[in-house]
Amino acid sequence: MTPLRQRMIEDMQVRNLSPHTQTSYVQQVSLFARHFGKSPEILSPENIRAYQVYLTNEKKLAPGSIQIAVASLCVSPILGEVANSSS
Repeated sequence: MTPLRQRMIEDMQVRNLSPHTQTSYVQQVSLFARHFGKSPEILSPENIRAYQVYLTNEKKLAPGSIQIAVASLCVSPILGEVANSSS
């Protein structure tokens, strides 16, 4: 397990997120990173926006599913800092 993933899991445990939510969020961050072929540590707010557009236009996901994907990125230790600082 990578240090980033371990930190994310620990942060979710501190927030008292359910095991199901933790599994879902880890999976969503993994899908995000795989979409760009890069570590989440080096992705930017613009990548998050581009991913939202991809999920909307190409994957045709429902708004609730996209919200889950974005929420998972805000829980990620690195991405959360980036996402929250861009608002």
